[in-house]
Amino acid sequence: MAFTAERSPLFPPIEPYRTGTLAVDEIHTIYFEECGNPEGKPVVFLHGGPGGGAQPEYRRYFDPKIWRVVLFDQRGCGRSTPHAELRNNTTWHLVADIETLRLHLGIDRWAVMGGSWGSTLALAYAETHPERCTEIILRSIFMLRQQEIQWFYQEGASFIFPDFWEDYLAPIPVEERDDLVRAYYRRLTGGDTVARQEAAIAWSTWEGRTSKLFPSKGLASKMADPEFAAAFARIECHYFINGGFMESDSWLLDNVSRIQSIPGAIVQGRYDVVCPMMTAWELHRAWPEAEFCLIDDAGHSMSEPGITAKLMDIIKGFGDRHG
Repeated sequence: MAFTAERSPLFPPIEPYRTGTLAVDEIHTIYFEECGNPEGKPVVFLHGGPGGGAQPEYRRYFDPKIWRVVLFDQRGCGRSTPHAELRNNTTWHLVADIETLRLHLGIDRWAVMGGSWGSTLALAYAETHPERCTEIILRSIFMLRQQEIQWFYQEGASFIFPDFWEDYLAPIPVEERDDLVRAYYRRLTGGDTVARQEAAIAWSTWEGRTSKLFPSKGLASKMADPEFAAAFARIECHYFINGGFMESDSWLLDNVSRIQSIPGAIVQGRYDVVCPMMTAWELHRAWPEAEFCLIDDAGHSMSEPGITAKLMDIIKGFGDRHG
């Protein structure tokens, strides 16, 4: 289905009723928070990146009278420690962290929501623990396949944003540009702190500039913040260079049968340059039971008006089922 809408207002800002930290292994401690109704329908929100961190605005997509909203910062980013740490930081460590957090909070089953990298992690979690998922809400689908990484970080999106692409290329010498992800990885994990920061800011700015249908200087500036960029770029590149630590490039698609009986929704902006629509379309074809929502006037960002409106509509529908 196609969907176009005016901006749907988010719920008013809300503070968590509980915050905490949870040691998930000998290296990592993750930050988590709960907001809304402590007796409400549980949902875990999985942020993007990897390495993006949870933001206060994410709380506002859920009716606080109905939902018990759980957010957490994934390993190495946001308020989790240690910052920008790559050791013991893989998709499967994060899947295990979600389960550890669920048990820690005493939740039996919950809805799972994620966008961009959050959709990757949501699929990985749900396909591993389908019995723990009441619903699955996905936005801006990313399955961390080589073709998707090549499109955004090597050649493809560069044809649409050649002006921004020049700044992305700037930290990398011409002789290393045949494999830009690997060239960035060397700098983001190297000992030269100046080169590491330059690479982190260029990497993060590229995504910030291309994430909305109409480029947002504010979003680009936010993502260029040195502390944010240090974790965001370094952790993203770590995952990408390692193929998401998946058994195969098509692992998530190959295992969709595990979640086909779970109510789900897929929301995708037609003009998403970061996570092009083809990936969402392939998931839709593999999982036709899920509602497929194409937003004709949107790019990648969750804050695109049509995407915001449709997400809130879906969340309300799943909340009404609970009520």
